[in-house]
Amino acid sequence: MTKLSVNINKIATLRNSRGGDVPNVVKFAEDVQRFGAEGVTIHPRPDERHIRYQDARDLVNVVHTEYNIEGNPIPKFIDLVLETKPTQVTLVPDSIDAITSNAGWDTIKHKDFLVEVISEFKRNKIRTSIFVDPNLKQIEGAKETGTDRIELYTEAFAHQYALGNEDAIKPYADCAKLSNQLGLGVNAGHDLSLDNIKFFKENIEGLLEVSIGHALISESLYLGIENVIQMYLHRLS
Repeated sequence: MTKLSVNINKIATLRNSRGGDVPNVVKFAEDVQRFGAEGVTIHPRPDERHIRYQDARDLVNVVHTEYNIEGNPIPKFIDLVLETKPTQVTLVPDSIDAITSNAGWDTIKHKDFLVEVISEFKRNKIRTSIFVDPNLKQIEGAKETGTDRIELYTEAFAHQYALGNEDAIKPYADCAKLSNQLGLGVNAGHDLSLDNIKFFKENIEGLLEVSIGHALISESLYLGIENVIQMYLHRLS
């Protein structure tokens, strides 16, 4: 079964909007795991507008499933990952002012940089994943960096699928097939939802993990977090 990792950034955004500690990020991480989530994802950004660096430290002893920290590997982020030693670090090339992640790595252009960063994480026994667009050349480039996994950036699929274009899955299926052939694990994330997750999972060979935040939290406003997690798990099984 594909693992469900819940991205809790939106909970931190809600907390920060009032300046207090409600909702509590640590308690929410405990709860989603209790409800069945198999991982917790956070994506701290330099301005700490949602998840704060201290949150990453506070979650170390709380996340007993898969702990995934995403982000652009600037020095401050690298130091945080080496301090907290999560299960997995997902490298995302987002700019400082990005509202959300909007592109994958050019694994060919940035090969040397990625090799250096990934080597440091692997020396510290932290599994690495690279955020990539569904492009076969970029998958081949990812293999050359030494990463353990790739995370397919799924916004384009989600947009086209909502328009009724099921063929949008093809480049993702092709990239997953190549990744498996190259010995790379396959993760996925961005705009995956209850509406599209079952179709996506059924067409992606060897999908190990999906990281879902915005849609899952939004759906939970209507349906309840425990119920929504169970709905995702059912679709992923």
